[in-house]
Amino acid sequence: MGISGPIVQQLLREGDDHRCQDAPDNCVRIRALANLPTRFGEYQVAAFENCLDHKDHAAFLHGDIFEQENVPVRVHSECLTGDAIGSLRCDCRDQLIESLERIGKMPRGVVLYLRQEGRGIGFVNKIRAYQLQDSGYDTVQANELLGFRPDERDYEIAAHMLKALHVRSIEILTNNPAKVSDLERHGIRIAGRIPVEVPSNEINRTYLRTKRDRMGHLLLEVEQDDDLSGYPK
Repeated sequence: MGISGPIVQQLLREGDDHRCQDAPDNCVRIRALANLPTRFGEYQVAAFENCLDHKDHAAFLHGDIFEQENVPVRVHSECLTGDAIGSLRCDCRDQLIESLERIGKMPRGVVLYLRQEGRGIGFVNKIRAYQLQDSGYDTVQANELLGFRPDERDYEIAAHMLKALHVRSIEILTNNPAKVSDLERHGIRIAGRIPVEVPSNEINRTYLRTKRDRMGHLLLEVEQDDDLSGYPK
């Protein structure tokens, strides 16, 4: 059972009436909420709109998350090449599927889908970064050569979405400590961290090593042969 009809109507009214005070530079509000049966279980989908740039974001809700504590949450950034096309250069699609499957088997949970492609640098620059990676640069070097930080993402919008859904505290599905600290900085209470483990492939192993060695992602201990099978993002 998901969020009940009266609560849905309350959230929609709050979205209509919302005048952002907490995050005026990244103000999002709920514009629509509907049932969404999926292959991963029964979900509801909440459509959010940024009041300033009108970019859409999504929250996929499983079970009753309203005013709940310790809600499992995956904060997933858009990856067109991975999520939609099945690119082997990253592990984004595998993590998204793993998160939806796991949360779908839990009493409740949320998957936030944020429109910040390419670690926040946008689709065109992401493909430019791929060109540089094809020449031998790692993901950090490629971003820096384009004039960006290794990761330009910000999770203020995610925090705002969770507050709008009345989620009191979360257990976050991630191995990225920067994501944890940024959400906490924006007022989200994090009760715990749940690793997301997905298999690697021959193409994305360098990508995973870079996340581990240069970006501080909390990966499992590497075996002597440096086989990253089963390593999470």
